Order: sequence, then C-alpha cells, then structure tokens
Amino acid sequence: MKKQITFWSLAFLITIASAVYQRITGPTYPLTGEISIDGKLIKYKLERSHSTTENYLIKIETSDSSIKGKLFWRTFNSIGQFNSVEMSSGKTLQAELPKQQRLEKLEYYIELYKDNSSVKIPAANRTVVIRFKDDVPAVILVPHIIAMFLAMMLSTRTGLEFFSKEPKLNKLSLWTVIVLFIGGFPLGFAMNGFAFGDVWGGWPFGNDVTDNKTQAAFIVWLAAFYMVRKNKNPKLAVLIAALVMLIVYMIPHSL
Repeated sequence: MKKQITFWSLAFLITIASAVYQRITGPTYPLTGEISIDGKLIKYKLERSHSTTENYLIKIETSDSSIKGKLFWRTFNSIGQFNSVEMSSGKTLQAELPKQQRLEKLEYYIELYKDNSSVKIPAANRTVVIRFKDDVPAVILVPHIIAMFLAMMLSTRTGLEFFSKEPKLNKLSLWTVIVLFIGGFPLGFAMNGFAFGDVWGGWPFGNDVTDNKTQAAFIVWLAAFYMVRKNKNPKLAVLIAALVMLIVYMIPHSL
C-alpha cells in the first residue's frame, strides 16, 4: 500500500511539474518583465494569445501620470510601417489592439516616455507576437484539459511499475491508452475545430507540432499496450512509452 501511495504521488508531482513547464515555455504564454524609466521600475504583462471576439486592451501600470506611452502594431511578418496609437494618459496607460480573424497574428511593442527619457517594451529590437483564436466552449475545454492531465499521470504511474517486482500493467496501460485517446483525439479535434476551424493539423495533413506530438505519444503507447498484452518485455515497453510521453509534455504547447 505504501509503495502504491508513493508511486501515485510521484506520478502526480511529475505531471504537475511537466504541465507547468509546458505552459510557461509555450509561445502563447504572456510575456512578463520589468523595465526602468527615469529610475522608476515598471512591471508589464503582455498577452500572446487572445479571443477573436474583442479587442485586446493593453494596460501598463506606472503610478506616475507624467509617464506617457505609445503602442505600435502591424500584421505579423508584414514589411509595412507600424501603426501607432497614443496610450491614454494617467497612472495606468491603456491602448487597444484591434481584434483579428482566427489564426491571424499581430506583432506589437510599446514605448514609454518621460521628460527626455524613453524605453521600449520589450527591450532591444524584439516585438510581441499575439495570435487570435475563437473561444472554445467550457464543455469541450474542461474535459480536454482534465483528460490530458490524467493521461500524463496514468502514463507516468504505469511507467513507474518498471520498478515493481510484480508489476500490474494490464489495467494501467489500458486506461492510459483510453484516456490519452479521448483527450487527444475526439476532444482534441473539437478543441481545434472551435479555436482554429481545422480539426486536425498534424501528419499526414499538416505539420502542427501539438497534433503531431499527441499522435506520436498515442502510437508509442499503443505499441506498449500490445507488448503488455503479449507479455513481450512489458516493463521496458511501458517505461519507454512513459518517457516518450514525458518528452512530449516537455515540448511547449501551441508551438
């Protein structure tokens, strides 16, 4: 019993850690940081993913009404001039990026001014790229997230049976395959369909990284389940499948 608790606890912690890492390293995670102007430190948080239903309202808290700002934006990968928008004055600077159609992207940056000083957000010659997507109903989004979380935890838990003298692999591997299939395919198809209008962007129809990594993990787990059923070195098979799944989860989401 103690070993089971330890294995499940480890599987849960590994799953949480991998999910957090995947989220914060992804290209749609908000860009955060801080800059200094005239000796004053200002923190910022800039979105890199937004809904197609409304403009994106950018806010920069300065607590100093003498600081002014300007927003610059243009279509991503275009060679035209940046559009410029004066940010509303006050202790909180505000300006809006216009909403776009799904899959469209804008690149933008902000300049702050005070007296003879100016700073750019983000620094150097960088811009922030924001992608627009349609909203996904909660009835699809929540089960998808839960299923993918459970699939990762089940995968890790099954892989840990490698270290058991008498591994119990049949049910664990079966549930891993079932939950991964549900979360990655029917629910994944629905997610893509609502957000981007295309239910599948992976092989053989496209090269979407998120879809392809889900497909790769599922194929490897199918192979591992086959090895378990045929009793052909099943412990090693599930360990390899669990490691592949972990690697898949290390790849940033929405890359």
